[in-house]
Amino acid sequence: MKAVILCAGYGTRAYPLTINRAKALLPVRNKPIIEFIVKKVQLLKEVDEIFVVTNHRFYGDFKRWQESFFSRIPIEIVDDGSTTLKNKLGAIKDLVFVIEKEEIDDDLLVIGGDNLFDFSLSEFIDFAKEKEFKSLIGVYALNGRLKPTKFGIVKLNEERKVVGFYEKPAKLNGSRIISTCIYFFPKEKLSLIKEYIEKGYDTDKIGSYIEWLTKRDEVYGYEFNGTWIDIGDIDSYTQAVFMF
Repeated sequence: MKAVILCAGYGTRAYPLTINRAKALLPVRNKPIIEFIVKKVQLLKEVDEIFVVTNHRFYGDFKRWQESFFSRIPIEIVDDGSTTLKNKLGAIKDLVFVIEKEEIDDDLLVIGGDNLFDFSLSEFIDFAKEKEFKSLIGVYALNGRLKPTKFGIVKLNEERKVVGFYEKPAKLNGSRIISTCIYFFPKEKLSLIKEYIEKGYDTDKIGSYIEWLTKRDEVYGYEFNGTWIDIGDIDSYTQAVFMF
């Protein structure tokens, strides 16, 4: 299994904090956010390599971080070539870029580089095995701290199969379960990502792909317990600094 950490965005909603620094490199407890993610991934015996995809603007910063960080799993920093918001690839194209450039033919654990969490990922992977390696999304119960319209809303049946997914809807649609940016995609299903792009759909947000995928194929949801923060703006970053 390979892990891909998506860090190629430009973090405009977190300006001025991210004008000259990638969101994943913002410090929490004197450590960059990406370090928290990598340390969780390192605990998974199934993962044998980590790919961090970034843009050209912050590529050097990630390389310097990599050189200063000891990892038991090889880490590859991948430059997607984009330099500004205008020529960014978007999360879906970044994912395909890494798959093709690194010739990945393996199951994929995909994590957004602005996700900060304190729970283990091992049961998430165990659940993927239990479901015979169907596509899997990490979900989280809404609480008063989170605004539903900022996330994908998920409906699950008793078997935890996704029976409804609504990317950032205007209202809740009867569910209080949201999607995190933590995904598992089996290697047999990676071709669907390319198919999605070829059909001309939105490539900026993975949530848009998941919404399409749930209508095309089986997708299951695993509910995480613990603390999870999607660091999208200054307010959520401030929460992360306080809570971690």
